[in-house]
Amino acid sequence: MLTFMLCFFVVLLVISTPIAIIMLAVTGVTLFFYLGIPLQALVQQLFNGMDNFILLAIPFFILAGNIMAQGSISRKLVDVMQLCVGRIPGGMAISSVLACVFFAAISGSSPATVIAIGSIMIPALIKHGHDENFSIGLLTSAGSMGILIPPSIPMVLYALVMNVSVGKMFMAGFIPGALIAGLLIVYSVVLAKKHGWGSVREYAKGEKWAILKDASWGCAMPVVVLGGIYSGIFTPTEAAAVSVIYALLVELFIYKDMDLKKLNNILKDSVLLSSTLLFIIACAMTFIWLLTREQIPQIAAEFITTHIQNKYVFLLIINVFLLLVGCVMDIVSAIIVISPILLIALEKFDIDLIHYGIIMIVNIELGFLTFPFGLNLFVAMGITGKSLTQVGKSVFPFLILLLIGLFLVTYIPEISLWLPNLLG
Repeated sequence: MLTFMLCFFVVLLVISTPIAIIMLAVTGVTLFFYLGIPLQALVQQLFNGMDNFILLAIPFFILAGNIMAQGSISRKLVDVMQLCVGRIPGGMAISSVLACVFFAAISGSSPATVIAIGSIMIPALIKHGHDENFSIGLLTSAGSMGILIPPSIPMVLYALVMNVSVGKMFMAGFIPGALIAGLLIVYSVVLAKKHGWGSVREYAKGEKWAILKDASWGCAMPVVVLGGIYSGIFTPTEAAAVSVIYALLVELFIYKDMDLKKLNNILKDSVLLSSTLLFIIACAMTFIWLLTREQIPQIAAEFITTHIQNKYVFLLIINVFLLLVGCVMDIVSAIIVISPILLIALEKFDIDLIHYGIIMIVNIELGFLTFPFGLNLFVAMGITGKSLTQVGKSVFPFLILLLIGLFLVTYIPEISLWLPNLLG
């Protein structure tokens, strides 16, 4: 049966069947023909897979990210970051990375971050003398931090699948996010100094205060959302709903940069993306139920621990495996499926599930930037009008930096675990 499931899965993958349909088909065929279980069980498990309160956070975070990407909040955040670091050598590149970090902390979405900040900063960087490929690569890569800086939709999915605390996952993402942002900033400053990129903007009297005052509502959003989570005022799911209400109020009544037509388009886009993602999750949870029922994780753990004795070698192999999987499969879907299979092996190697979750999230970052399922590459194509090949070449140097970040996060667990352990 296991051989059939694997072969059937691979065949459907090779013929470009959507991943959700693959998981549903493999589960249904196995239940009916090998286990003799009526297909009503498939429907029941699809329903059970969605019967979780935490899943409500996903459509709310998607909607909040789209509201901010299409409204004024993102533009005003860029103005503040430019004001803070614009006079430093390479300041415009630094402000681009910081704007991505800040927007990530209020949207939780990597594509939304690339759209919101990249559409503003890529033309601005090129206008001020930065190399075109550098500008595209920097914003496409920095935008991937939308899933590492909390709140993060993949973190919510990982917490759901692996039964760990969403709050701890969020806390664990701060320092790795700062580390990768630091690597991007250092690289940007070195290149800016070497090539003499950028120019310093002069601000008129009173303009600095006006910029800060104007952007204060957008800058307060991470304080409201994350502060509410960590203070215990509301749960991560409730925080997602609060972020939508806050973003709508700011855009509609304070910045007044959104009309009903724009809001209608935002709602349509959010519904389509949310329904697609939630359908994938339902199918994945059903597939996971079948794997667990047939004790596939135990079989995988026995095989792994028989052939691999060192946990550091195990982590290296898993990272390589995930990077390869990301080249042939949607990495978010892959991680939803792969993580439960590795759960028992992770416990045998005494690998903290929060630490492993951050390793997974960094791998997702790389998956957003690699062929052929790199979503950020396609988003960058859309906002720049460049070919997929050119965007891929622009991103390549930044992939090296992300790999360095992945190596550090993998083999120095304190990077991920220090803050959750400190705050309990």
